[in-house]
Amino acid sequence: MTVHLVGAGPGDPGLITARGLELVRSCDVLVADALVAPELVDEAPADALVVSRAGLGQEAVTRLLVAYGAAGLDVVRLKGGDPFVFGRGGEEALALAEAGVPFEIVPGVSSIAAVPASALIPVTHRGVSDRVTIASGHGSDGGEPDYAALAAAGGTLVLFMGLERLGCLCHGLVAAGLPASTPATVISRGTLPDQESVSGSLADLAKRGAGLESPALVVVGEVVAVGARLAAALTASVAA
Repeated sequence: MTVHLVGAGPGDPGLITARGLELVRSCDVLVADALVAPELVDEAPADALVVSRAGLGQEAVTRLLVAYGAAGLDVVRLKGGDPFVFGRGGEEALALAEAGVPFEIVPGVSSIAAVPASALIPVTHRGVSDRVTIASGHGSDGGEPDYAALAAAGGTLVLFMGLERLGCLCHGLVAAGLPASTPATVISRGTLPDQESVSGSLADLAKRGAGLESPALVVVGEVVAVGARLAAALTASVAA
C-alpha cells in the first residue's frame, strides 16, 4: 500500500486524469482539499474514510498521511491543480520519505494554462510571448513578490493567490517597470460553471476585479489581448 499525491485539476471534475480517478475509486482513505470538486470526493468507495482538508493545518494533514500510510492503508491525498505547483506536495512527499512511507506522485492539470485557456487566453503565442513565469501573489516568504524580477521576465506572468492583493500586485509591477497599459486579466473560479473574468490593464484591473471570488488567477501580458481577439471571433462565429 502507498500514499498517492493526486492532482484533481483546476476545478472542473472532468479534468482529473484517468489515473487519478482510478485511485480515488479504489482508496481506503481520501484526504481532500476543500476546493476539490464534490463530485470527485463522491467517487471514493462507500467504505472509504474521507477526511476534508478544511480546518486542518499543514502539519496535521502531513501527520495523517504518515499515520495512515504507515498503517498499510491505500491513501489518496487529493489536491487542487497539480500537487507540485503551489500545492505543498513537495513538503508532504518529503515527510513521507523521511517516515519510510512509500508514495507516488500523480500529476494533475494545473491552473497555469488550464484556467487562462478557459478564458480563451493562450499563455504562449507565436510572435507575442515565448515564455511563462509563474509566481505566488504573496511571495515565497509570505511577503511581497520580487516585482523587479517579475517585471524583467518578459512574456506572460501567471500569478496564483493574488486576488486579495490585486491592487498591490498591479501597483508593484508598474513601479518595477511594466507599463501601466500592459494588458491584464483576473479569472475567478476558472473552469467551473460560474467562472468570471475581467480584463483591462495594470492601471485599472484592481478596480475592474473588485467583487470577484476566490480562487482566482491573474494573467499579465500581451497574450490577454490575443484572448480578447479570440473571444470576439468566437462571438462573431456563434452569431453568424
